[in-house]
Amino acid sequence: MKTVVLSLGGSVLLPSIDSNAISPYIPVLRRIGENVSLYVVVGGGGEARRYISAARSLGVDEAACDEIGIHITRLNAMLLVSALGDAAYPVVAADQTRAMEYGLSKKIVVMGGVTPGQTTDAVAAVLAERTDAAILVNATSVDGIYSADPKTNPDATRFDTMTPDELVQIVEKDSLSAGANMVIDMVAAKIVRRSSIPMVVLDGRDPENLEDALTGGSFRGTLILGHGESPFPLYPPPQKR
Repeated sequence: MKTVVLSLGGSVLLPSIDSNAISPYIPVLRRIGENVSLYVVVGGGGEARRYISAARSLGVDEAACDEIGIHITRLNAMLLVSALGDAAYPVVAADQTRAMEYGLSKKIVVMGGVTPGQTTDAVAAVLAERTDAAILVNATSVDGIYSADPKTNPDATRFDTMTPDELVQIVEKDSLSAGANMVIDMVAAKIVRRSSIPMVVLDGRDPENLEDALTGGSFRGTLILGHGESPFPLYPPPQKR
């Protein structure tokens, strides 16, 4: 069975506790988990940003702010595990080694952050490398990787495909921009480059877009591929949605 590592952005899944997209994701993740070995790394979202902002206003140092953010990602992961029920391994993995152990259960494995200073995208990239994943998926609030920030540059164009080297160049350029809001961080981009694991950055606001990509359908996103052919489809599309 092929392995898929999904970095599920907190801004997609849980912009806030009162406004979340967990319910629409459950049937999709369940279907995916029936066809592949699925690992999900959950981001912090709006709640993490609010807690970190409150901590900074109290004079808390950045390392402690990172720890707070990690706890929020794990709470989000616990919420997703609870919603998935018996389709998920019942314990949130604290690191990649435990995630791989839990994966032996053939259940969906969910985790959050691991190390201060490291994003959940980087956590997912390391996990994809260690599990020799068929694909690393970054489900985010934008529909792929652009030549420039589409919010500020009307001439920005979206890439349908790109190489890992091109990904690193784009991320490097974005990281030098003031107030940059990168789709993926540099650590994750470099792990993707060294591992040669295919990656797709896609619009996660519609859960069906994720399954469309994995089943070889049309999807909104960017495929990062070093060599070889597209990994899609990973499994046949469902007969009925």
